[in-house]
Amino acid sequence: MKSPSKAARITGLIGIIVLISGSLTHSINSKLISKDDALLTAQNLIDSGSLFRVGFVSSLIMETVFIFYAFGLYRLLKSVSKKDAMLMLLLALVPVPLFMLNQLNQFAAYLLAPDNVDQMLLFLELHKYGGLIVSIFFGLWLFPLGFLVYKSGYLPKFLGIFLMIGCFGYLIHFFQGFLMENEESSLWTSPFLIITHISELLLMCWLLIKGVNTNKWMIVNSK
Repeated sequence: MKSPSKAARITGLIGIIVLISGSLTHSINSKLISKDDALLTAQNLIDSGSLFRVGFVSSLIMETVFIFYAFGLYRLLKSVSKKDAMLMLLLALVPVPLFMLNQLNQFAAYLLAPDNVDQMLLFLELHKYGGLIVSIFFGLWLFPLGFLVYKSGYLPKFLGIFLMIGCFGYLIHFFQGFLMENEESSLWTSPFLIITHISELLLMCWLLIKGVNTNKWMIVNSK
């Protein structure tokens, strides 16, 4: 890699695209899908079908671009430990097809909204619990990522610490969702999830704005 800082900034930019597309999807879903009112949800999906489709496509863009983000991080961090970098990459890529297939449950709910509210609710529930399963890997990949960042020397150690702590946010979210019905945490109700999202955002912004410490990167890669 001739220019690690350039590669880091490209990776950071890709990460920001992941963040923007994911945030758009979340914003649209929050607007259209009501947890407490099935009839309102059905009417929203009927009245705002085009908006729903934008959110649906945005979610698929997010996961597709995420693949390139994960590979970018692998290229930047494999010199720290190729074995741990491969583990990080594997855990990052496993949820991609699971997430995309799970989106079909949400699209099925959209198709059923005009005619069958009960089945619409069933597919929305399947989408919710499918998302909880995917969140296992959304959490797990952050631990080896954080470890690699911490050990690298050319990225700040505090980012690594935050990422390793943040991995528990998604794992707690998973266990709450399946073991404590309707008690699963959200972004603003779980301290760990707050750390999760902040740590991911900080890493993306650091890569985009600061890149990596080139001198220390050269030392690590000369070993």
